[in-house]
Amino acid sequence: MNHWDCSPFTVTPAASLLSRCVASGVVSQEEIDSAFSEPGSAFSPHLHEAKEQIRMHKQLDELQLQLDLLKVDMHSSDVAHAFHLTRRSEGLQRLGAHLLAVLKEQKSLTQRLMAPLARTDLPVPAHLHRSVVVSFRMMMDFMERLEEKLRSVRNQEDCSNSLALLDVSTAQLLALAAETDVLSNRMLQWRTAGSCEEPPSPQSAD
Repeated sequence: MNHWDCSPFTVTPAASLLSRCVASGVVSQEEIDSAFSEPGSAFSPHLHEAKEQIRMHKQLDELQLQLDLLKVDMHSSDVAHAFHLTRRSEGLQRLGAHLLAVLKEQKSLTQRLMAPLARTDLPVPAHLHRSVVVSFRMMMDFMERLEEKLRSVRNQEDCSNSLALLDVSTAQLLALAAETDVLSNRMLQWRTAGSCEEPPSPQSAD
């Protein structure tokens, strides 16, 4: 009778599954008996090999992690080593000296950068001299006309501003004229009233 049976009269699902595996040839009855007699071991050599492979992969992962940590430690120790620090300090000193030299020669460098890179005079063939002269005259005429146009535009703006000022001045002048007219009328009224109120002279009384 199978060891996985709980009683002579009942068959558990595990026992049924194992019996099917034995019937299909996946495992043998001896492997099942050995697994039952030695708890903790695998049912078949294939499972045992898979278990060993998993264990070896874990060990390889641990070794790879340790190797990565050692590489990181090695790189950090190289950076902090006196040899590398000396090389870096020397490079920084050379860079500082170069910058100081550039600052000392700033004026000459500025003049060199401002100087034109090409020649100032361009060679012109002889048969094109007349065309160059004509083009130069046309360019001068264009510049003169452009200046005249710009001057006229500016004059128009000045004229518009002057007209606006003239309108304002005219309005102020009209207001002053109206006030002057009112004041003159008042003065005439005062004079008229004063002449009417004067007492008669003694000769006119006789």
